[in-house]
Amino acid sequence: MKNFLFGILTMILILAVGVLFALLGFVNMRADNPPSHLEAAIAGHAMDASVRRAATKLTNPVTADEANLLAGARLYREHCALCHGDPAHPKAPLSDSLNPPAPQFMDDKADMAENQNFFILQHGIRWTAMPGWKNVLNEQQLWQLVTFLSHMGDLPPAVKQVFSESSPQTQPATGSH
Repeated sequence: MKNFLFGILTMILILAVGVLFALLGFVNMRADNPPSHLEAAIAGHAMDASVRRAATKLTNPVTADEANLLAGARLYREHCALCHGDPAHPKAPLSDSLNPPAPQFMDDKADMAENQNFFILQHGIRWTAMPGWKNVLNEQQLWQLVTFLSHMGDLPPAVKQVFSESSPQTQPATGSH
């Protein structure tokens, strides 16, 4: 029993030192400093587990027809490509500026279930640059984006053409402020 109590007290002390370490500013929060392998692994697994647990079991109501894929491609170009890349620009303009890095979907296909991608698009991901889009896009548009993500590897030519058109999106400014 004595060893058990000693173990509990030791764990409490370790946690208290860790919290104190963070609260005193010793945890580097700079976005231009890559996370450690341990931090990335823990955060990645925690995010995946959180999304699996919280995402409602929904079925995508949007068919993968050309009209919906075109709409999804346009939404993706306008709202997602700057961070995640697109067929015309596989490496996103902000890809080297985000930590944790945003998935580059041309090389690292979206592989979560559609209901989980929908959940992420709705709510975003805390401590990343991924915003929740539910206040910007309606449910139909979110599902069109999900459909586009699910079919990125096999897009009709008309949908691929969307990424050759000029985008209304503003590219990031260069230079100093």
